[in-house]
Amino acid sequence: MRGAELVARGTATLAAAEIPDPGRDARRLLSHVLKVPPGRLTLFLPEEVDPELAVVFNVMIERRAERVPVSHLTGRRLFYGREFLVTPEVLDPRPETETLIEVALAEPFASVLDLGTGSGCVLLTLLSERQEAVGIGTDISPAALNVAFWNRNALKLEDRAELREGSWYRALEGEAEQFDLIVSNPPYIALHEIPFLAPEVRDHEPRLALTDESDGLSNYHAILAGLTTWLAPGGRLIVEIGASQGGPVSKLMSRAGLRGVRVIPDLAGRDRVVLGTRAGF
Repeated sequence: MRGAELVARGTATLAAAEIPDPGRDARRLLSHVLKVPPGRLTLFLPEEVDPELAVVFNVMIERRAERVPVSHLTGRRLFYGREFLVTPEVLDPRPETETLIEVALAEPFASVLDLGTGSGCVLLTLLSERQEAVGIGTDISPAALNVAFWNRNALKLEDRAELREGSWYRALEGEAEQFDLIVSNPPYIALHEIPFLAPEVRDHEPRLALTDESDGLSNYHAILAGLTTWLAPGGRLIVEIGASQGGPVSKLMSRAGLRGVRVIPDLAGRDRVVLGTRAGF
């Protein structure tokens, strides 16, 4: 069977399963199976596909129809122009989080702390974009840190990125230096919102990375509680938020003494990031 036929059948199967943008996913899966760049797949569509590879593709289509995320099927996810290893043990990096990257890169920094680093995509992207900077990523999940270690080594950032196990700032015991920049994409989904998430998220992403099992705000309290110890005077705190959390998180930051608190939307116009600066020089 030719590649074009496989894509057409895969698209029809995914459409019947009500998968958003089924054609895109079918093409991404076929490019993965054929080991060709997605942008060059069109060149291979008229060619016959090895029957064994066709079987692999069809199995992936069936699993995608069951709402398994594409990144879990391919083991990879593109984020800010770089490919990251992704497993069911980490949150799937999303384009919306690139808003946090853009805000962080808008001003210089020499050191960065990423709280709840997960796959490491935020920390490692920032260090890749700032060649002189160093940073630490913390996470309570050993399984997530294993993924972050792999991504760090793949990007050859071993000498500038340190990864530590522990809850928020507890992983920094013995560390004396403060950071110019603290970033976090914490679990912010409220418990009552979990049933309404897309199946790809609700059923396949680590619950620990999704929700605080409460109102979605408790982790911001934890981050702000240690801020004066770890954020240098004049340093910035940048956190990702849910679309309805701009007001509440802004108030928490202002009450914690941060200045210039701002809510920044993503490209879709939804509130996505809150930024604040610690008073100082």
